[in-house]
Amino acid sequence: MKDLAIVIKLVMTEKKDILISIIFGFVAGITAVGLFAASGYLISKAAFAPPLYTLIILTSTVKLLGITKAISRYAERYFSHRATFTILSNLRVSFFEKLEPLAPGIFQKYRSGDLLSRIVGDVESLQNFFLRVFYPPIVLVIVFLSTILFTSFFSISVALVILAGLILTTFVIPALFAIKQAKIDSHVREGRGELATEVTEFLHGFRDLKIYQKLEGKEQRLIQSSEAYIKEQEREGTNMMYSQSVNIFVSLFVSWVVLALGAYLVINGQLEGIFLAMLLMISLTVFDDVSSMAVFPIHLQDSKRAATRLFSVVRDVRTEEVGDRQMEQLPSTKAPAIEMKNVSFAFPDDWRMTLKNIYISLPAGSKTAIVGPSGSGKSTVLQLLLKMNPANQGNIFFDGASIDQLNEENIWEKTNVVLQENHFFHGTIRDNLLLAKDGLTDEEMKKKLAMVRLNQLVLTDPVFEKGENLSGGEKQRLAIARAMLKGERLWLLDEPTSSLDALTEQSIYEHLFEQAKGDTLVLVSHRLTGLEKMDQIIVMEQGSIIESGTFDELMREQGYFYEMKQIEKQML
Repeated sequence: MKDLAIVIKLVMTEKKDILISIIFGFVAGITAVGLFAASGYLISKAAFAPPLYTLIILTSTVKLLGITKAISRYAERYFSHRATFTILSNLRVSFFEKLEPLAPGIFQKYRSGDLLSRIVGDVESLQNFFLRVFYPPIVLVIVFLSTILFTSFFSISVALVILAGLILTTFVIPALFAIKQAKIDSHVREGRGELATEVTEFLHGFRDLKIYQKLEGKEQRLIQSSEAYIKEQEREGTNMMYSQSVNIFVSLFVSWVVLALGAYLVINGQLEGIFLAMLLMISLTVFDDVSSMAVFPIHLQDSKRAATRLFSVVRDVRTEEVGDRQMEQLPSTKAPAIEMKNVSFAFPDDWRMTLKNIYISLPAGSKTAIVGPSGSGKSTVLQLLLKMNPANQGNIFFDGASIDQLNEENIWEKTNVVLQENHFFHGTIRDNLLLAKDGLTDEEMKKKLAMVRLNQLVLTDPVFEKGENLSGGEKQRLAIARAMLKGERLWLLDEPTSSLDALTEQSIYEHLFEQAKGDTLVLVSHRLTGLEKMDQIIVMEQGSIIESGTFDELMREQGYFYEMKQIEKQML
């Protein structure tokens, strides 16, 4: 219910449209009851051959009620749907504002297909919250109570029967079906997420599945997920139809009771016969809208489950307003000094500690290389410096300011980053280089392309989605050119040249280190060549720092770094 409370808070931002929807919904409902009540009374009255003016008044009243019903029903639909679309817009904006800070590490916790199902499917499910859950019961109860009050002037007994029907069709029956629906709904949502995940992995991994001859098995799992999801949807539809059938049966049964009771009262002289048809028509009409309550438990459970799945993604995001505390800012013209003090980190739901009591000092303007075998935690250090994940223990300081007092966007803004996997958007070479900063000229971009030996590329050359038409080496060089164009004072480079040959790598590093001469630079690398110029080298293994020092110091110690260097020499 806590997650649903967030949705209710967003719903209440549209108070005006909500109030107007309720008013017009009440007017539409009560005029519908009045229309049929007047029609029943008109039929009974006409049988006694009243004066012509009486029939004219009654007929005019029926027509006026019919027109009022049509207009108010249209207005109700218009304002309620306008409110729904605005609420959905507010919901998406609110969710993405909370999701954005988590985006760098979100795929470590959620599979892409499941995340897509939550962002699209669960948000769409919540569109029924206002239209099917929030305001229909309010309108229905007001219409019922008004009708019961009117009916009590003619017969208390009939009014009590209608009240009993209200309690059964609006509260008791929906509550019973809600219990059953709660069990079904969780399977439907999970089935949809599983199907979306299977489809996403099938499409992304189609080539590898073909190569390894596993396509048929994956297709079977996809079909099984689809069939399971369809089966759960069928159960949901059956439960909905059963609920509607029971509600309709009870409402019609109440009308039969009203007819029998009314006839009994007429026979005993407790009710004038002219009002019997009117009371019967009221009982038939007032229960017309109870069908919405038949599906109420389904939409309620659907909304609760969707809200829980949706906001569980961003539940841990900090909710403080920016104005609640003063955030520090990294200087734009100064290379920062960085310290990591006793930092430990483990990924969510992972029992292994990725980093263990790490202490690293990066003086302003220093050049640091972090080396070690795969899985030693080198890339994770960069992720913590970029505030993509919070440390479980210890702290990180930028120029003496705790990273907790720094906005992650400010860190990203002041950092030139090259990761192992860099994203390239569908467009042109120019479009992807312009991501570095605004106002870049073609000459500046061409100059950087030449520095990373991409002279063969033209700024207007197309780039396919995810850079599919670029080789691994071209992607790395384009990412380096983009970082060089950004030109900030902190460089975080994660295996930036792993796909390049030695000569190209040497040429690029010469230009890169020339530009970063007075900047703070951190380089993660498996290769040990070219590290002689680094101010310090940090050697990591299994999440711990086992050696640190300059190139010459580590070689003299003849420890782990020395052994790695000897092996590299033999291989080359």
